[in-house]
Amino acid sequence: MTPAVLAARRAKVPFELLEYRHDPAAPSYGGEAAQALGLDPASVFKTLVAQADDGALLVALVPVAATLDLKALAAALGAKRVAMADPAQAERATGYVVGGISPLGQKRRLTTVVDESVRALARVHVSAGRRGLEIALAPDDLLRLCDATTARIAR
Repeated sequence: MTPAVLAARRAKVPFELLEYRHDPAAPSYGGEAAQALGLDPASVFKTLVAQADDGALLVALVPVAATLDLKALAAALGAKRVAMADPAQAERATGYVVGGISPLGQKRRLTTVVDESVRALARVHVSAGRRGLEIALAPDDLLRLCDATTARIAR
């Protein structure tokens, strides 16, 4: 049981857990999840940790087939610049390992921005807190549980 799954259970939101055998040689954690589970890559979102110019860490969620637009993320947050966080720093702040970072149940709640494409989905899939485990839930539930905002941050 991961903190992400516990957070969803505590919130009493409907969700489904999807498990697959993680391949350590896979070039992309999110892409691997979509392929292994036979999911549309547009519905599988990767959790990325970035750092604003003031040093604050934040979370960005974008579809696995897209890339994070750092300038758009900075604009959405009213920051001058945003850069990807150091992986070790991301792991310490969230309590998860890279490739298994979930937007749910993080050790420290970080400001979260989700790409606006999530609003067109019936269900969104995000990491459930470890490599090889995804959680599927309604986009509105994800946004509420993460206290997230949406913006066009993917390209």
